[in-house]
Amino acid sequence: MNPDAVPDALAVPEETIVEACGDPPLPEMGVIEQIWETDPIPTAEVGSAAGRAVESLPLDSLEPGSEVALGVGSRGIANLAEIVAGVVDALDDAGHEPFVFPAMGSHGGATAEGQAGMLAELGVTESSVGCEIRSSMEVVEIGRTPDRDVPVFFDAHAADADAIVPINRVKPHTDFDGEVESGLSKMLVIGMGKQRGAKVAHEWAVDWSFRRMIPEITERILDSLPVLGGVAIVEDQHDDTALIEGIPPEGFLDRERELLETAYDLMPMLPFDDLDVVVFDRLGKDISGQGMDTNVTGRRPFSINEPAQDPSRIKRIYARELTEATHGNAMGVGVADVVHRDIAAGIDAPTTLINALTASTIRGVRLPPVVETDRAGLVAALSTIGVVDPETVRVLRAADTMHLHRLYASTALVEAAREREDLRVVEEPAPIEFEDGEFASPSLT
Repeated sequence: MNPDAVPDALAVPEETIVEACGDPPLPEMGVIEQIWETDPIPTAEVGSAAGRAVESLPLDSLEPGSEVALGVGSRGIANLAEIVAGVVDALDDAGHEPFVFPAMGSHGGATAEGQAGMLAELGVTESSVGCEIRSSMEVVEIGRTPDRDVPVFFDAHAADADAIVPINRVKPHTDFDGEVESGLSKMLVIGMGKQRGAKVAHEWAVDWSFRRMIPEITERILDSLPVLGGVAIVEDQHDDTALIEGIPPEGFLDRERELLETAYDLMPMLPFDDLDVVVFDRLGKDISGQGMDTNVTGRRPFSINEPAQDPSRIKRIYARELTEATHGNAMGVGVADVVHRDIAAGIDAPTTLINALTASTIRGVRLPPVVETDRAGLVAALSTIGVVDPETVRVLRAADTMHLHRLYASTALVEAAREREDLRVVEEPAPIEFEDGEFASPSLT
């Protein structure tokens, strides 16, 4: 069979779904908006704020002209190029020689060229940040953990530098709950370990757990390498830069724990529990490491040796397409119950599987049932949750798990929103319009 025809072969036609489900009535949908009070750093001031963060690190411990390796690589960070450029400028002004290296584990197809290309897509190029970029998958073993004798691997270029500074956003992780989750420590352990280090860490996490492993390996790295500290970023509910802070090596883990609490407070969430159906217009690695943030969906069915989440808050999830920036990496697609054929058509199987194998989460890339149209996807989801009353069914549609400011909401949820001070009704419910079976209404961002 022609590989290009595979999505068509997998996609169940709309007529088949409607015939099987009895053409049920669909709820009317309005638009609601979450009311958030935020105070982001103005974009024009982000670079100078990053420079001040660097100045709070122990620069006086470095010899003049020291090489400083800046780890960069997480996707979806607002103003990333401006932040990195601000760090570079501050180090230049202090008389040092910074360079950037990709700190992203196995991403970019686990190749040096792929990772450099991913940095460029994030806006991080030699011209945009003002320093050299050194991309390599070479690693060195810097030591082993004391109790379990786990080897710790680290980017070879960074390990040779006079100082190392990770630049990353601190936020809740999608695979585990711990005192530190996604942020500077995880970048040191996973991102800077490249594919080999990331694979070793994920294999050991099966028995050890990330929540215990990451702090211990972080301390080993801090003891073994010249980590000058980190530049931590926290974003608000609109994914704007809310805080940029330099964290010195002393108290590194303690301060990251505190910033994680702040990040939890500022994280956008769905405004309702006990939802019948949620439609996400897109998923991808630029949205979340798991394609759809499990802190939003409440679904973490494939994490090993980590506390389970309660998946009952959403009965069915229908996902419509992959983001362009994910480049076919469909990690987390297994969280959905039904997907549009555009997702099946957009999957890059090798990239997706490499990520899943490295992260030991192969269940997360299982392909759910594929439907031909949006109407088929919505009907399939609604028809598998029991008896549905269009006036009381609780349905939301969101752009993705990162952008939750404005949402399409069914009549029952619009009425509930009228009674809440943290929500406002923007558009009254109206019948869902389709064009050739696809939603006529655009995505809300």
